[in-house]
Amino acid sequence: MLSLRHHLDLGELTLKDGPHPERARRDAELLLMHLLKRSRAWLIAHNDELLADELSVSYTELLERRRKGEPIQYITGETEFYGLPFLVTPDVLIPRPETEHLVEKVIEMASNFVAPRIVDVGTGSGAIAVALAHRLPHASITATDISSRALALAEENAKRNGVAVRFLLGDLLAPVEGERFEIIVSNPPYVAMADRDSLDVEVREYEPALALFAGEDGLEIYHRLIPAAFDALTPGGFVVLEIGYGQSTAIADLLTSAGFECVEFVPDLQGISRVACARRP
Repeated sequence: MLSLRHHLDLGELTLKDGPHPERARRDAELLLMHLLKRSRAWLIAHNDELLADELSVSYTELLERRRKGEPIQYITGETEFYGLPFLVTPDVLIPRPETEHLVEKVIEMASNFVAPRIVDVGTGSGAIAVALAHRLPHASITATDISSRALALAEENAKRNGVAVRFLLGDLLAPVEGERFEIIVSNPPYVAMADRDSLDVEVREYEPALALFAGEDGLEIYHRLIPAAFDALTPGGFVVLEIGYGQSTAIADLLTSAGFECVEFVPDLQGISRVACARRP
């Protein structure tokens, strides 16, 4: 048997050969923490302890999965978003920190209403809907998704975080046909198929294509969602959308053509337009 420190050193060496060598030590620690169900502080304090042979084999298997490019969130089955814990599986996209800008914009827009009705279109893991329900207890939150497996996971995440969200199965806004909302929010698929090969291996080979790609130009879903959102919003309501790099001009055109006004874009920390927001007159 070898010590935890020795396993971490070997783990780091193994992951140096993976897709992100700059994160090799951190990922090696995260995988060992997951295996042992211990904190990083515990690992540091007990790094001379020996690792049982069967656990050593399991650790090697986890390292190999990560070395091949499998996202660490899928290996551990969990991640954090907006300060909340979420379960994740290959059935859903891994929530990204940049999507927190989307949540922040919805919270800002929600201040315009006493008890806003909000629908999260294409909820995936439920990260957006659950974060909003956590921050806006006075709001009524609905979430839709075309994947039944994604919805089942989103429901688990809502329970895990102790919030009430109504989950409905179906394409875009079809499950809420005839209903009206003050805010419609979505982080839809927006990657162009032509850009597939430029994606990191973790995204390209492991995350669900249904939640990533949207036609040749990445705008396919917006062409359907934006007009449907206009019809489903109350007068004075807002649509808030995450968008991809370089899509702001096309999204602005789609929003204004659908009848929206007050179109604005929120940049991420790199200054890239990440969130589009517009108001129905």
